[in-house]
Amino acid sequence: MESETKTVEMNKAENTVSTSIPYSLKDLILYFLKLGTWGFGGPVALVGYMQRDLVEQKKWLTEEEYKEGLALAQLAPGPLAAQLGIYIGFVHYRLLGATLVGLAFVLPSFIMVLLLGMAYKLYSGLPWMQAVFYGVGAAVIGIISMSVYKLTIKSISKLNAEAVKSNWLLWVFYLAGVIVTVITQREEVLLFIGTGLIYMLVKAPPQWIKKPATAQSILLAGIGFWEYSDDTLIKIGLFFAKAGAFVFGSGLAIVPFLHAGVVQEYKWLTEAEFVDSVAVAMITPGPVVITVGFIGYLVGGFPGASVAAAATFLPCFLFTVILAPSFKKIAKNRSIKAFVDGITASVVGALAGSVIIIGTRSIFDIPTALLAIVTVFALIYIKKLQEPHVILVAAIIGVIIKSF
Repeated sequence: MESETKTVEMNKAENTVSTSIPYSLKDLILYFLKLGTWGFGGPVALVGYMQRDLVEQKKWLTEEEYKEGLALAQLAPGPLAAQLGIYIGFVHYRLLGATLVGLAFVLPSFIMVLLLGMAYKLYSGLPWMQAVFYGVGAAVIGIISMSVYKLTIKSISKLNAEAVKSNWLLWVFYLAGVIVTVITQREEVLLFIGTGLIYMLVKAPPQWIKKPATAQSILLAGIGFWEYSDDTLIKIGLFFAKAGAFVFGSGLAIVPFLHAGVVQEYKWLTEAEFVDSVAVAMITPGPVVITVGFIGYLVGGFPGASVAAAATFLPCFLFTVILAPSFKKIAKNRSIKAFVDGITASVVGALAGSVIIIGTRSIFDIPTALLAIVTVFALIYIKKLQEPHVILVAAIIGVIIKSF
């Protein structure tokens, strides 16, 4: 009888341990603070680090919890790595965890781009700084081109006859995104929404369309630290909030939105300054989307950087905390998946189109063309090569070329 009692008590203790949270909120915040400080390699690499560290090594999350978070990050708009981090914070610590983890992940790279923005405003007129970005700008075109290729293969299909044939409609949307972006030189939000709706209706029409009767409603001095105007801040907030709401999968998908707005529509930056802004995102750790902080700083100092970053990441945060509690049910909805697939195809196409536009203006001589081509081949054949290494080498080459 006594042994049976001990057994029951041991079982209860084991159950209590198994259901307890294996980490504190402080542990999680410190982890994402470190990841935001040292995590190079872009969204795919950051997502991989989280899976390796939190699932395989620390065992803070189950494989199922991680996959649910990754699915949500891919399904809802928002930069992939940041959204997954916010979801992981939400899993056990709800709204407080999501908020603090999101801040811890984004803050280190935000501070870095602020410092780079100050240096850029202070020194961008000097020959040595121009020489650095001469090489860096060309390398960035190569890096983005490679990223677009990888994103295309991942989001639409592989480039073989059978895969293209089975996903022909997504390829049509992709080409539409390329062509419309190149011709109009701006992002067309209606195109993205339209392709999403078309693909949803073709692949998985929702029940309320099949049965209309049961339809339901849906729906500092010298560095420009404090140089801004209220009117500009409002425009920055509205523009970057819209951009943040249409970033699916990869942080680089925001590039066509940013290019169309800050260069074409508002003329806040020149073409060269925009390419330099993308370069800054490549050389800093954390989410690639943090380039918005650098752009915001150039346009409106520290207030502009803060508003741009907050407006970009707020939609991502809201989608996560709103969808997370009921996501298991949402994730199984084939209509929603099809809608997102359609949008993703045209958004990736728009990214490819923006690379063509930016490339024609950034590749203006033989050395820059060679740098861009060599960058692509280096990323293909040197497996462990990271983007910051490419940027550093390109900067050195730029200085050498401009010195002769």
